[in-house]
Amino acid sequence: MIRVLIVDDHAIVRKGIRALLFESGGFEIVAEVADGQAAVVAAAEFKPDVILMDLLMPGMDGIEATRRITDQQPGARILVLTSFAADNKLFPAIKAGALGYLLKDSSPEDLVRAIRQIHRGEPALHPTIARKLLQEIVQPADLQPAPEALTARELAVLRLIAQGLRNQEIADELAVSEATVRAHVSRILGKLHLASRTQAALYAVREGLTSDGETSLDEG
Repeated sequence: MIRVLIVDDHAIVRKGIRALLFESGGFEIVAEVADGQAAVVAAAEFKPDVILMDLLMPGMDGIEATRRITDQQPGARILVLTSFAADNKLFPAIKAGALGYLLKDSSPEDLVRAIRQIHRGEPALHPTIARKLLQEIVQPADLQPAPEALTARELAVLRLIAQGLRNQEIADELAVSEATVRAHVSRILGKLHLASRTQAALYAVREGLTSDGETSLDEG
């Protein structure tokens, strides 16, 4: 039996996956949770064989949850199951430690196959995702992300990250919501192909982006 933890903020998705795996046979659902923080707790408690991880959830998102789980359990096998194929979700999720990345428009058979591959320690990627990763690999090795790719607001957020501010503190500084800051951070990590806030802070220091600048900019 492959022991599976389902992480998704939509109850109907969790119910559908549970029914599919029960019908397929050979799977045991050890827990279902609706957000990233609960996923971290459940992963530590149940030590599932495979974790199905949604990305966009309230509170802690799937990328941060993946990062925390793999930090605590380096051998954790996480399969991202999401509707998003954008680079700003894909690359941070893979760098955070996900072993597979599947889109929710995949067939039930593809999902079952991917879970079994992940359980064997084999990567499982949706064809669209595999193409994106191959394109990334064949880029010139000396091609580095440029700060010019960031908007003025994203640069402002990056500077505040480098100063050690948390999301709520950044939100207070910029007079925006914490959810807006989280969205900016996600886009920054995706555009720069970084896996964590720590890497983003180091990048800002290396690129000389930590000098004080105007941070009350219009959204953009």
